[in-house]
Parts: sequence; C-alpha cells; structure tokens
Amino acid sequence: MYYSQMNLTDLFNILHNAIEAEHNGKKISQKEMAQDLGISMRTYQDWKLGNASPQAARVVMQMLGKLEDDEILRVVRKINKLQEAKK
Repeated sequence: MYYSQMNLTDLFNILHNAIEAEHNGKKISQKEMAQDLGISMRTYQDWKLGNASPQAARVVMQMLGKLEDDEILRVVRKINKLQEAKK
C-alpha cells in the first residue's frame, strides 16, 4: 500500500503496534506515547482515531515514500541520533 493510499489512522496504529513490539510486546498507553512524543494525550488520541490529520505527518510519509528501504532506515537512524543529542 502506498503512503498516498494509506489512511493516517492506519499509519499511527501500525507505528504504535510496532513500537510496542520493539518493547517485547509491552502495551504502551496512549498517555505514555503522547508523553514520549511531547504532545498532549488528546492530540495523540485524535491522530490515532482519525479525528485530526496532521499535515506534517502526511508530508513526512510522502517524503519517506520516495526513498528506497535502506535509505529510509538511514534517515530514521539519523533522526534518532539528532533526537538523542538534544536530550
């Protein structure tokens, strides 16, 4: 499924589930996820339920969709390093 065909609600649910899987299947509440992302729980809920569709997320997915898989990994790792440096 291409990013332009994917509903952002589906994307947020896929990502949420993938993050839980990375934590050995430990359930992560919406509140915990929102805190980790630095947003309000209400905002995260709205995104996950499809009540709000953040334009930035759509643009990021469109940009990532133009890259090959290995390049996506490189970009995400670079973003993670930048985030860690800010902590």
